[in-house]
Amino acid sequence: MTLGLRAAAIIVGLIAACAPALAKDSHIRKAVRTRVAALQSPAEPVAEPTAIVRHRQAVKASRKRGRGDDAASLIAQQQGESSATPAGIAAEAIGWRVIEDPATGARLGLPEKLVPRAATTRIGSRWTSAQGQIQIETFRLAEAALPALFEEEKKASRRQIASSELKPDSFVITGVQGLKNFLVRADAHGSEVRGITILYDQATEGIMSRVALVMAGTFAGFPDPKAGPLPGMRRAVEYGTAIVVSGDGALIAPAHLIDECQVIAVPPLGHAERLAADKANDLALLRLYGARNLVPAPIGGDAGPTGDLTLVGIADPLAQAGEAGVSSTTAHLGAQGIELAPTPGFSGAAAVDSRGALAGMVDVKPAIVAGGGAVAPGATLLPAATIRAFLQAQGVASVTASAAAEADHVAIDQSVLRVVCVRK
Repeated sequence: MTLGLRAAAIIVGLIAACAPALAKDSHIRKAVRTRVAALQSPAEPVAEPTAIVRHRQAVKASRKRGRGDDAASLIAQQQGESSATPAGIAAEAIGWRVIEDPATGARLGLPEKLVPRAATTRIGSRWTSAQGQIQIETFRLAEAALPALFEEEKKASRRQIASSELKPDSFVITGVQGLKNFLVRADAHGSEVRGITILYDQATEGIMSRVALVMAGTFAGFPDPKAGPLPGMRRAVEYGTAIVVSGDGALIAPAHLIDECQVIAVPPLGHAERLAADKANDLALLRLYGARNLVPAPIGGDAGPTGDLTLVGIADPLAQAGEAGVSSTTAHLGAQGIELAPTPGFSGAAAVDSRGALAGMVDVKPAIVAGGGAVAPGATLLPAATIRAFLQAQGVASVTASAAAEADHVAIDQSVLRVVCVRK
C-alpha cells in the first residue's frame, strides 16, 4: 500500500514538472496554427507535386545568382549586409525600404509598392498586396522554444517542405503552402522568438523568389539598439534636436527628420505641428502650441561661418543612458561639411560661432546606398543666412544676435529642444 502511494506521488510529481513544458508546446502549436490559418484560406487546395518542383527550380535559379548551395546558404550570405537589395530588381520599382517593425521590434527590408496594405495582428504586423497574392507577416512570441517552434512550423497544415535548417539561435524553412510558395525565418534571444513569414503566388515568383531571399537574409529579429539608422531605413521612433526661433513656440528642424511622422513630440512641452518645409535646403518650421516664454536662439550675421564651431544639441537617449540633457561638442567646418562622426540625436543641433550666436543648424542626412555600398551619414551645415531667409518667407520674426547674447552660450543651451518623430 505504501509503495503504491509513493509510486502515485512520483507520477503526480512528474506530471507537474512536465506541465510547464507541455503548456509552452501547446501555446506554440496554437500560435502557429492561428498564424498559418490567417495567412491562407482553408479553401485553397494543397499544392500539386509539380508546384514543389517549380519551387525547387526557382531556388536553383537563385543559387546561380548567389554563391551557396541552398536557400539557407543564400540567406546566410546576406546576413549583416543591411544594404542588400534584390538582385536584378530596381529598389525604386518595388519600393524597397528597411524599416523597424513597431509591433515586434524586428528590422526588415520591405517591398512597400508590392504590399501596400498594412495592418497589425495580435502578435505582429502584416503587409499584403491588393489582391492578396503576396503576404508578409512578422510575429513575436515572448515564451517559445526555438526547436519546438521549428518542428511546428514544418508540420503546419497544407505545407510541403522544400528545405529547412535549424541553428542554435535561428531557423529557416522554405516550401509550398497551398498554392503559394512560403519562407519562414525566425531568430531567438533567450526565451523570446521573433520571425517573419513570406507567402507569394507562384505566378509572382520571378520577382518574389529573389525578394523573399533578401528579406529573410536582412531580417534581424533583435537588432542592436545602439546602432545608427541603416541605409534606406526610417526608424519607427526617431530622435533629433529642434532650435527655438521665437518665444511663442516656433521651432526649426531638418525636414527629413520629421518626414512621415504620425506624431511630432517635444518633451516635456507637448506636441508640435509641421507648418512649412523647404525640401531643397532640408529645413522645416514647427509650431509648438501652448508654449510661452521660450528662449529663441540669437541668429548670427550673413557671413558664412568658418573654422571651429560648437555644436549644441540633445543626443539620442541610447547615447546618454536614457537621459535628455543638452550637450555640446567642438567640430571643424571643412570644405565637405562638418568634420565629425555624427552623434545620434544631433541632427538639428545648433552650431554656435565664437561669439555665441547661431551660425547655422546641423543637418545629419541618413545613410544611403550608392554604387553597391553603404555611404555613411554626412553632417552638413545650414547657414544662418538660409535660416533667416526661410523664416522671413514664413512670416516669423527671428532674433538677431545682440551684444548681450553674443558672449553667452547659456542662451543657446536654453534654445535647443528634443524633438521626437513617431512613424507608423
